[in-house]
Parts: sequence; structure tokens; C-alpha cells
Amino acid sequence: MLKKYLTAVVIGLCAAMISCNKKQQPQTAIAELPNSASGGVVKKMPVRKISKLAVPKVIIVNDITASKTIDGKLYYDLEGHRYWRNYNDGKYYLYNQSMYNDKAFKPH
Repeated sequence: MLKKYLTAVVIGLCAAMISCNKKQQPQTAIAELPNSASGGVVKKMPVRKISKLAVPKVIIVNDITASKTIDGKLYYDLEGHRYWRNYNDGKYYLYNQSMYNDKAFKPH
């Protein structure tokens, strides 16, 4: 009984070692071009660029959803960009330095 059990374990271990030894690796796209004595050159596959979405300069937001700073200015964050409220026309504009001293972006 012990010999049969031991034989089964040894055969199972051998089968596991043999199956792990025969791993198949995926082939990459290799183009062999005639070049000097090296025999070939590995050609890399082109990488696709991920296009960024255009960021709008002006958005319209309900003032209830906007956040308020300590000095009373309203702003809205959208996908990592901050928009400030223009109190003359009620729209939210993407921040730039010219807004800092502009009276249209200060609450009345």
C-alpha cells in the first residue's frame, strides 16, 4: 500500500516539474532587416499616444454647486482645473493671472 502511494506521489511530482518546464512565451513582432554582421535588428512596435481632451475656457455652473472662498469668491473645480465666477455675466472662467486684479471676478 505504501509503495503504491509513494509511486503515485513521485509520478505526480515528475509530471508537475515537466509541465512547468515547458512554458511557452508569446512572440513579439521582430523584423529581421539585413544589417552588418549582427544579422538582424529588433523593430519596436509604435506606442499610441493618448489624446487629451480639450479643456473648455468657459463653463456655466449653478451657484449652489460652486464652492466659496474665505473672501466670498465662487469657484468650481472640474477635472483638475479651477474655474472662477465672473460676477458681470455669471459664467465661470478657467483661471489665469489677469483675473487676480479684475473687478469682474470680485463679489460686489
